[in-house]
Amino acid sequence: MDSNGLKTSPSPEFSPLALADDLAPLPEYKAAQTSSFDMSGLLSSPLRLHEDLSSGCGGQTWPAGMVLAKHMLRYHRCDLRDARILELGAGGGLVGLAVASGCQLQNQSTFLLTDQEEMFSLMKYNIALNNLQDRIKPMILNWGEPLPQDVVDMKPNVILAADCVYFEPAFPLLLDTLSALFALNADAVVYFCFKKRRRADMRFLSKAQKMFRVDQVFDEDRPVFSRESLFLFTFRSKKATQLQ
Repeated sequence: MDSNGLKTSPSPEFSPLALADDLAPLPEYKAAQTSSFDMSGLLSSPLRLHEDLSSGCGGQTWPAGMVLAKHMLRYHRCDLRDARILELGAGGGLVGLAVASGCQLQNQSTFLLTDQEEMFSLMKYNIALNNLQDRIKPMILNWGEPLPQDVVDMKPNVILAADCVYFEPAFPLLLDTLSALFALNADAVVYFCFKKRRRADMRFLSKAQKMFRVDQVFDEDRPVFSRESLFLFTFRSKKATQLQ
C-alpha cells in the first residue's frame, strides 16, 4: 500500500543472489551503459538507450521489448499517424522511443511513456537522449491504481506492453489497469509481448483470455522468437468486438 492506501507492486530489484522460485532469472546483468539499436536496420538513425539496473530490473533491455519494437516498425510504420499511444511498463523506454523515432506520427500526436516512479528519471533521460522531448511525455502510472488524469483525458487507442509478465504479484494489477484502459476506450488495441519463463505466466494469459479478446499476431520473425518462448498478441475489448 502507498501513502494513500492504494495497492502497488514494486518493481523487483535486480539481485542474482535473491532469485526465488516465483521469479525467473533475468537477462544477464549489465553494468550501466548507453547502447545504440538500429532494430535490424528498421531505424534509419539508431536509437540511443541508457540502461541502468540501479533502480530496478526495468532499467535493462529485455527480449520482448526488442520483438515488439521491431514488429511495430515493420508492420505499423504508416498506420499510427493519428494514434494516441501509451506504453505500460516502459522501463528505459525502448519500445516507445523506437515507435516515436521510426513510425509516421503526427507532430501533435499524444504519446505517453509510463512506468513506476523508480523508472521515471531513466525514461526522461532516454527521451532527451533521443531529442524526443516534444513528442513523448514520461509519466508515473502504477498498475492497479486509478489512471492519471492525463491518461483519462487522452483516452489512448494504442497501448504498448512488453515484458510486463515477470512478477506474479503484479499480474492482477496489470489486468486491472488494462481493464481500466478499455473502459476509457473500448476500441483500443493493446500490442502485448512477453517471454514465458514460468507456468504462472500462462495463467496470466488464461485470465487475460477470459477478460479480453486475445489474438496471436503474425510476424515474419515468429519462428525465431517463438523458439525463445516469446509470444506476441493483441488484446481487445470483448465488448467492442461483440458490437462489430
